[in-house]
Amino acid sequence: MKRLILPLLLAGLVGAPVRAEDKPSPDLAYGAYQMGLYISAFREATKRIEANPNDAPAMTLIGQLYLDGQGVKKDEAAAAKWFALAAARGDAQAQFALGLQKLAGKGLAKDHDAAKALFEQAAAKGHPAATYNLGIMALEGDGKVPDFAAAAPFFSKAAELGDLDAMYSLAMLYRAGNGVDKSLPEAVNWLGKAAQEKHVASMVELAVMQFNGIGTQKDEVSAGRWFLKAAEADNPIAQNRLARMYGAGRGVPLDKVQAMKWYVLAEAHGEKDPWLDTMFASLSPDERTQVQKLIESRLGR
Repeated sequence: MKRLILPLLLAGLVGAPVRAEDKPSPDLAYGAYQMGLYISAFREATKRIEANPNDAPAMTLIGQLYLDGQGVKKDEAAAAKWFALAAARGDAQAQFALGLQKLAGKGLAKDHDAAKALFEQAAAKGHPAATYNLGIMALEGDGKVPDFAAAAPFFSKAAELGDLDAMYSLAMLYRAGNGVDKSLPEAVNWLGKAAQEKHVASMVELAVMQFNGIGTQKDEVSAGRWFLKAAEADNPIAQNRLARMYGAGRGVPLDKVQAMKWYVLAEAHGEKDPWLDTMFASLSPDERTQVQKLIESRLGR
């Protein structure tokens, strides 16, 4: 699935797997799937199809098992076959999944137009991720200049349907005024909704806006809480910002040891910071030992 990452400068596209909430749900088969009993899930889905050759959700689940190599040998071509059978019977998740395969050329020939048509079929049934991906395709435009105005309605619809990446992307459009009238409060609104659902990129951007009082009342304490949540999810930008907050005692208690713990973790991901380097150099041997112990504890050593 193409997932749009829209930082402050509105950058590019990345891939992401089908999310758990997008997975098919054919009763007992899906119950087994949810518990990680993939062989049982395959058997139950097969039984359903034997009893009803038009059981599209069961076909979709078998396609997903083949795609992920769970309970059966990974086989993208077999996955595409099962998704196609279910998609022809109107299953929105199968239409979406088959669209992803056609878009990436996994298990079958790459076909951008066919992928778009499948996303449109799924989106017409209210599939959030398919709607979001149509936004990505609209954003791509002619491949040279991003068409934010064309993408915005899709992101808005997908966000209303609960797609977290769409909420984040829509927020970034509102923040920059790309494709929509600029509205910092709307950006904060959508970032807040996504952050509450543990969308890490939204946590980071919301924290930035709260810390600086952009589109919302300045609140360094709340910003610190969001940076902490994102830092604990291993986001290096959040780890760096949290380290700075601990180092300056802003929004969180002044604590050089905590500051250096988060900075070392951020630096391991390439987040360099001369100001924090200077602080690290000023640590006493005892403080360095404390930092090391905190890092080892976090890494489970």
